[in-house]
Amino acid sequence: MISRVLPYPLLTLSLIIFWMTINSFSPGHLLLGTVVAMVASWAMASLRPPKPRIRNWHLVVKLIVIVLYDIIRSNIAVAFIILFKRDRKVKSGFLTIPLDLRDPMGLAALAVVLTATPGSAWLEYNSSQGTLLIHVLDEVSDAYWQHLIKSRYEKMLMEIFE
Repeated sequence: MISRVLPYPLLTLSLIIFWMTINSFSPGHLLLGTVVAMVASWAMASLRPPKPRIRNWHLVVKLIVIVLYDIIRSNIAVAFIILFKRDRKVKSGFLTIPLDLRDPMGLAALAVVLTATPGSAWLEYNSSQGTLLIHVLDEVSDAYWQHLIKSRYEKMLMEIFE
């Protein structure tokens, strides 16, 4: 019975907390936030997203550490480009990278990693060809980015999700 009323209780609770943080606290906002959160939870249940199946939890922790390191390193690199390389042309561009990763949760995680890391952005995934289109701020070389994504992220995500 409870799973019908609250199919995703953590999602519902998170949305209520978020609602209360962006609005001033009042009983009306609490009630409205609860209704919005419950409707969102029911909408999510109607979509029936597959549950992620994580095979190697220890690699999740390793991936998080690697991504946090890369985010810090990329922030420093982007700041250096912005502050000191204004005179020199920075070669930014679009790259197509072939991927072996096919798991939807793994692809979603890769999208978050690439977009969260400054200097790169996930643009498009072509599922029929298995290729990823990204934009990079400082295009060192196609081979560099392909090696970075495939060896640093894709390989680990495949071990985690596939």
